[in-house]
Amino acid sequence: MLLIDCPYCGKRPEVEFHCGGEAHIARPETPTAVGDADWGSFLYYRTNPKGVQAERWLHGHGCGRWFNALRDTVSDAFVATYEMGKPRPDRDAATASTPSNA
Repeated sequence: MLLIDCPYCGKRPEVEFHCGGEAHIARPETPTAVGDADWGSFLYYRTNPKGVQAERWLHGHGCGRWFNALRDTVSDAFVATYEMGKPRPDRDAATASTPSNA
């Protein structure tokens, strides 16, 4: 079973979590000034890279809090997890460390 390291309450089974999509996506400061095409792009298009990606996760069956994670989309390994509002860890440094799903 995959264990995800919640930054608030520690390692828990994956069934307790829900993915909320790509992290660190900034909303337009003035949404009314954004055209339909740009607004649609903001709402529906994501990068979806092959490799390490920053994602939002919800610990729905635990503390109920959102956090961010760096996850390798190829191996499904969680490289790092960190609290919402904290800066994203350096991807290269996080990739070089031991994955947190061991």
